[in-house]
Amino acid sequence: MKLVFIIDPIHQLDPCHDTSVALMEAAQTLGHEIWITQANWLSVSEGKAWAVLQQVELVSIQLVERSWVAANPWYKLREQSLTALETMDAVFMRTDPPVNDSYLFATYILDYVDQNKTLVINNPRGIRGANEKMYALQFTEVIPETIVSADKQFIRHFAETKGATVLKPLGNKAGEGILFLQASDRNFNSIVELSTHRGRLPVMVQTYLPEAKEGDKRIILLNGEPIGALNRLSSGNDFRNNMAAGGTVAETEITTREHEICVRLADQLRQDGLIFVGIDVIGGYLTEVNVTSPTGIREIDRLNGSRLGHQVIQWVEHTLKAKK
Repeated sequence: MKLVFIIDPIHQLDPCHDTSVALMEAAQTLGHEIWITQANWLSVSEGKAWAVLQQVELVSIQLVERSWVAANPWYKLREQSLTALETMDAVFMRTDPPVNDSYLFATYILDYVDQNKTLVINNPRGIRGANEKMYALQFTEVIPETIVSADKQFIRHFAETKGATVLKPLGNKAGEGILFLQASDRNFNSIVELSTHRGRLPVMVQTYLPEAKEGDKRIILLNGEPIGALNRLSSGNDFRNNMAAGGTVAETEITTREHEICVRLADQLRQDGLIFVGIDVIGGYLTEVNVTSPTGIREIDRLNGSRLGHQVIQWVEHTLKAKK
């Protein structure tokens, strides 16, 4: 197979952490060609999506004393070529958020990939329709009590009623801008005004889950099925558990309740073409559905000795064979 990965500039990626690199490495190990491009290298001409592509060869990372170690350099690039994406077997949209104009316009260009010829993961329409905070709201029975609003008084009433809450900007990633919020906080008005841009942008506010102290679980789903998980723990200096906010990771298992959450989401994810997804669960409640560039594979493989990247690429192999 010929696989394309739309990523951020490759020199910015950490091969020991980045899930995109893990997927590319797995594909190479399984004998496939790996090509990379960037969102701003996409074009439409004659009703088709094109991209400036570079074939890449990777040096696989190694596990040494339970830590990943990468070679230097860890990749080699070939010459660029302008190529119609429909000539490739699959395209992985793996550009990191924020989902800004550049990101959205890239998904519009990907609409012009003929999915009868080329599989796009995740479906560009599915990505556009699945804000990573808002998407969870349709599963009301498995999420914490939640509101979305830009109205300061509405937010204050919720915080007064529920006590401790967590405020989340709708467009950020990796825990950016998430705040612990109580109505009694003397900075309450300023926090809400800054987060909502003085009432111009809605934010999500959820009841605070005390179980967050025990970790924030990331579960990786492949075509609606859970294939691995890790537990993220705060550094102790921050209430957030995100790895990007200094959190650590630990081995974990998927509980019966968490399997039920996955089952509840599965059909909708498949319907929306959201094949590779990472959900976040705290205390048995779904808090977020990550569809843009879910991460966690490297950490799960390190902790469990698994090969999740291989599972993903093998799923692509079987799916494409079934289409022929």
